[in-house]
Amino acid sequence: MKNTFSFIALMFLVCSSMSGQTFEKTKNFQKFNGYFNFYYDDKTDKIFLQVDDLEKDFLYVYALSSGIGSNDIGLDRGQLGNEQVVFFKKAGNKLLLVQPNLTFRALTDNELERKSVEQAFAKSVLHGFKIEEESKGSYLIDFTDFLMRDAHGVANRLKRTKQGSYSLDASKSALAFERTKAFPKNVEFDVTLTFKGNPEGAWIRSVTPDPSLVTVAQHHSLIELPDDKYQKREFDPRSGSYPFSYYDYSTPVQEPILKQFVRRHRLKKKNPSAAVSEAVEPIIYYLDNGTPEPIRSALLEGGKWWNQAFEAAGYKDAFQMRMLPDDADPLDVRYNVVQWVHRSTRGWSYGSSVIDPRTGEIIKGHVSLGSLRIRQDFMIAQALMNKPFAERDDNYEPMLNLALARIRQLSAHEIGHTLGFAHNFAASTNNRASVMDYPHPQFELDGNEISFANAYDTGIGPWDKVTVAYSYSDFPTGTNERNALNAILEKAQKDGLRYISDQDARPTGGAHLLAHLWDNGKSASQELEDMLAIRKQAISNFSIDNIRTNEAYSTLEDVFVPLYFFHRYQTEAVSKIIGGLDYNYAVKGDGQVAVSAIDESVQEEALKSILKTLDAKVIAVPKDKLDLFPPRAIGFSRSRESFAGKTGVSFDALSAAETAADMTLGLLLHPERASRLIQQKSLDKGQLGLKEVLEETIKATIDMTQRDSYEAEVQNTINFRVLFHLMNLAAHKDVHPQVNALANESLKNLKTQLLGNGKNGIAAEMVQRIDNFMKEPGEFKVIPVPKIPDGSPIGMDCMD
Repeated sequence: MKNTFSFIALMFLVCSSMSGQTFEKTKNFQKFNGYFNFYYDDKTDKIFLQVDDLEKDFLYVYALSSGIGSNDIGLDRGQLGNEQVVFFKKAGNKLLLVQPNLTFRALTDNELERKSVEQAFAKSVLHGFKIEEESKGSYLIDFTDFLMRDAHGVANRLKRTKQGSYSLDASKSALAFERTKAFPKNVEFDVTLTFKGNPEGAWIRSVTPDPSLVTVAQHHSLIELPDDKYQKREFDPRSGSYPFSYYDYSTPVQEPILKQFVRRHRLKKKNPSAAVSEAVEPIIYYLDNGTPEPIRSALLEGGKWWNQAFEAAGYKDAFQMRMLPDDADPLDVRYNVVQWVHRSTRGWSYGSSVIDPRTGEIIKGHVSLGSLRIRQDFMIAQALMNKPFAERDDNYEPMLNLALARIRQLSAHEIGHTLGFAHNFAASTNNRASVMDYPHPQFELDGNEISFANAYDTGIGPWDKVTVAYSYSDFPTGTNERNALNAILEKAQKDGLRYISDQDARPTGGAHLLAHLWDNGKSASQELEDMLAIRKQAISNFSIDNIRTNEAYSTLEDVFVPLYFFHRYQTEAVSKIIGGLDYNYAVKGDGQVAVSAIDESVQEEALKSILKTLDAKVIAVPKDKLDLFPPRAIGFSRSRESFAGKTGVSFDALSAAETAADMTLGLLLHPERASRLIQQKSLDKGQLGLKEVLEETIKATIDMTQRDSYEAEVQNTINFRVLFHLMNLAAHKDVHPQVNALANESLKNLKTQLLGNGKNGIAAEMVQRIDNFMKEPGEFKVIPVPKIPDGSPIGMDCMD
């Protein structure tokens, strides 16, 4: 990334009215000199582009320079669009802007072979421009319509998210010159676009002053492509990097046609033979200068952690963090940027990149950090502290320190994505080996208090050093790169480092022993036990002194939410062990175990642990805490981060337990897990099977007797959820028929058992529901529960 342009070079953008004039049409236009010269006619509000080189590739990137502010809609300030290699081609009286198809190539000196592949696959003509004037081999085109279009797909996104049907209103749109600039190697255009339409969704209504008129700004960049000195590095599935891929049809038959390389910034040592050397040009990231303190200092500190990994790879000061100059544009391709993004609700932070589509070279890293994220960590700490505001209302420092600790880790995490690195969700089981995991805060019991001392990591992890070494090591001349890269990965394996990424870590589709989101500890089951103990103590401590003087009790209820659901992510982790697998991204010859079943005792321990989250004694809101949650005060309506229920204005303790139980059951009795358990049992009769899981679940819930009347009703609420999830497995169409058979058998046995217990009201209702289900199983649908509040530390939908 070339970020060291001097500000003298910025003076190149200075516009002049007449200098270097080549076109008669533009003699009264304002001229901007840059990578492409362009002209502005203020009488017609048009921009004309000067094209000097035909069929010369350059990079086109579009983005949102101002967004909508809704995480759910997903149109954020600074959001990058797709980068595209394009070129201008003359066709009669037009210039066509052509995007070649770089997915399919022939990297050969045989021109006819290259053309055969080029002609075999479609390309895209992005726009056609009438030639306004030609002079000395240069062409003048009206670029305005190309700029004033919905390149980012705002209208489509609004429609897709069911917010309404919108179309661009040209009468309320205009060029925006405060962010339209010209530089020697890139030109930047900014436009204000207004979309008119019929607002249909609540999200768009919540973030716009007039939801029938939605105004955003879109940005267009024309960029000189990097030179051909960048060296691609082979991708390895064990490396922790993202693959950059294309198909090379000139490949010999005995070799794979799919080519894969790591995505990385260009980084070279000044002295490749030296053990430690400065970089020819360091990687510099700039922090949004609109970021407030103390967040600013935390983000700078966390981002700088990466220099530890580059130092371990033999570089001195190769990764740097600075503040973005006040006059710099965050979307300017010359700056890697960490941007502070505001939304109306909490949402994901994410790291994006502009890459060279020809090679995978990262040209610009761009991180978007949601500004409300820090407030959730603050609230988690506030809920877990014992009477933090009993004596004074300014005792917020412990909560703020925890939130800032997470922000440091978040800065490092998202920058890691823009350096080319994928998630490593196995790292949390290995003493926090990577900032590329999702860290749940690690708390410990200290008597009756909850200790925050070890909540988050404080630096780069050993796995992060491996990924940097693989992607960025600059080997001395004569080194066999493949052997050197293998040595890096073999050492990591010998050191016990594990790497498992996204597709294997998701709570429902995933099945890996170690790779979980927001988990902690080597043993997921033991960690759940520990978290339930912390939750119990924190709930026991919870009081009116968890909020400040003069704050509404309704605020106290919202603080209680993350505490009540404190166990939710470790529950996800434990559920994946049941019917799960242990495996690696192994390659032939590396000595790793490709895949193995999880030991029966480990699965049984996981089942025992997770079933505790279906016990009313564990999951019920204690009776002595219910008086803390009166009906909501005026001005403090429930939100998506509040408890939901069925009792109107009053706090619904039964629905809280119902929602928590449904979360567990949706994971434990997930159809894919049920099918895996069938297969697992068939391969090893001593293993845990679906029949045992169903029996143990019923034993721990419907067979459970709670003597306290309140806890009995909580248990009844949980038990009905068990019944519905059994019915779901019995009727589900996307499972092995054996799953249907075992679930139906469980329902029949349960009916017999309930009838044997006597027809009390609850038992009779369950029997009736089983009978109704048996009559028309195809009509069954799981009755929804009150929605679980948003709770992931950074949002609900994965973009990170």
